[in-house]
Amino acid sequence: MRELILGGARSGKSRMAEVKANASDLDVTYIATATIYDDEMQQRVNRHKDDRPNHWSLIEEPIYLADTIAAITSPQCILVDCLTLWVTNLLMKEDDIFFAEQKTALLTAIRNSQCNLILVSNETGMGVIPMGAITRRFVDESGWLHQEIATIVEQVTLSIAGLPHVLKSHTA
Repeated sequence: MRELILGGARSGKSRMAEVKANASDLDVTYIATATIYDDEMQQRVNRHKDDRPNHWSLIEEPIYLADTIAAITSPQCILVDCLTLWVTNLLMKEDDIFFAEQKTALLTAIRNSQCNLILVSNETGMGVIPMGAITRRFVDESGWLHQEIATIVEQVTLSIAGLPHVLKSHTA
């Protein structure tokens, strides 16, 4: 099964994804997309590391996410945390063609993966429209990516206060 878990900051989305990955009874590969630029981000990364079981495989891949997913063979559970950090990393390259290529490659990798795939991302479109052009682009690109992924995956869950709100289910 492929699932997209969305939520705001501190909504419980990562924890929810980790619980689901652990419950899959498969070997888990955790793909981290974070790039550490400051102490606060290092603290966030450390907290995520502390929350994960030690026996999970870890791949740190801030850019070539599609290639990384495509290289992992079934049976596996892949947990990607998080897509919005990945979008940020791509946007910082300031190369629209590269961005489009990587996005297309990711959507293809999601479609083709035979693994249990859990994708975590921040829901950014429920607030005020940002004032800056790059921030507006980030919100737009993240929202469009979420919409496209939602059409591919079997389940979409919105995490609010640690509670799952199923938006799309393969059983419905």
